[in-house]
Amino acid sequence: MSRVHHAQEIRRRAGVTSRAAAFCLALAGSVPVASSALAETPLPRAKPSADIARLVATSTITPAALMPAITAPAPVAPSQGGDKAQLLVVPLPVPAPQNRPPAGSLAPPVAREAAFKRPSRKAVAKTYFGARTTPAPLAARSIGSYAKGCLAGGRALAINGPSWQVMRLSRNRNWGHPELIDFLESLAADAPRLGWNGLLVGDLAQPRGGPMLSGHASHQIGLDADIWLTPMPDRVLTRQEREEISAVSMLKGPSNLKNADRGVDPAKWTASRARLIRRAASDPRVARIFVHPGIKQALCRFETGNRGWLRKVRPWWGHHYHFHVRMACPAGSAGCKDQNPPPPGDGCGKELAWWLSDEPWVPKKSKKPSKPAKKKRGLSLAALPNACMDVLMAR
Repeated sequence: MSRVHHAQEIRRRAGVTSRAAAFCLALAGSVPVASSALAETPLPRAKPSADIARLVATSTITPAALMPAITAPAPVAPSQGGDKAQLLVVPLPVPAPQNRPPAGSLAPPVAREAAFKRPSRKAVAKTYFGARTTPAPLAARSIGSYAKGCLAGGRALAINGPSWQVMRLSRNRNWGHPELIDFLESLAADAPRLGWNGLLVGDLAQPRGGPMLSGHASHQIGLDADIWLTPMPDRVLTRQEREEISAVSMLKGPSNLKNADRGVDPAKWTASRARLIRRAASDPRVARIFVHPGIKQALCRFETGNRGWLRKVRPWWGHHYHFHVRMACPAGSAGCKDQNPPPPGDGCGKELAWWLSDEPWVPKKSKKPSKPAKKKRGLSLAALPNACMDVLMAR
């Protein structure tokens, strides 16, 4: 092959290569290409396959606002052949953001609560208050009575503190009036000097108070708190441990048996527990503390000095795994209803003797067959103070 023919062959192959490259770039949308650049190698128009058709039909088109701006390159001058048409530059699709929640996932709590519809006042209150996951964005206020009310502007007790840990986190019941939260933090701070390592805190209230789906009849206005009679360990408990660990009963045995000894077990009960309860009852903000009668008996025996705080410690069923603190209505809580004050005296006499007898515990045999108990429907929203509907719906 002569040098001339060799040079012509190189130029011919280079022209084919450049036209092929131009065609690929045009398909990619990178540069506009004159139609004449492709005229020598016409391509048949192929139909998309079924797979491609399905892909197009099911693809999510990203809104233009989410697509990055693409700057068009400088226009290409027409070829010598005088082409009139230019290929349109189309930006490549941009993938959808990857930080979207997966399909079928729940909306964030705020979004769920934004869609909360105003219920009928005949509706069962616990269904709606139990569904609220955030506090009412209102001024702090305890509304109604301890067993028939709600909580505005609730504050959460941190699940971990210097000397406390919150238990049963799945219940989301670590909410209370700021006065209650302040009391718990103060009590926890004093616990170590009383010989108590720290508090394990049980139920307070739901984010907006109100009746609960399970458990307590009270704890509705953010002024009640259960404190375990088991000390905090020297390590941070896992979430699973906080669900599974059980508090320890302080009693010798069951109380519902005839002639039972309903006192505390001296192998479990300690003076540090008595000091902790005394410290809680001595706070002027505390109205009552509920304990099992056997624990009340142990406290009566423990105190040898000022017995005024014992008046606040009230015997009640249960409460042998924990003690239940109830705060008085805080200042500024219009519509909050306090209980009547406890009877005068330390409560260590005849009243306690009755609680330790069989009468409150052992049911009397009835000659008539007992009727099956009717299932209670639960308090309606109408049974709560009117302001509780505003608390429920506040956004």
